[in-house]
Amino acid sequence: MTQKLSPTAKRMKAIRDKRTAMTPARRKKKAENQRKRRAAIKAGKNIKGKDYDHKDRKFKSVKANRGNDGKGTKKEKK
Repeated sequence: MTQKLSPTAKRMKAIRDKRTAMTPARRKKKAENQRKRRAAIKAGKNIKGKDYDHKDRKFKSVKANRGNDGKGTKKEKK
């Protein structure tokens, strides 16, 4: 479900999202995720619809990989 944003707000959000996605920490996580996905597919695992959880170091559903396992993001360690 997409957000209902004005054209200006949509443009500014795209800029913010791009800047966040290109930080060194996010780029490392993205590269790690790509390596893990390729290895899992090569090993014959079905990871369709799943994301790699960097904290638990395993593939989880997208839903389960949000919000610090139900504890919320305020308590999540940095």
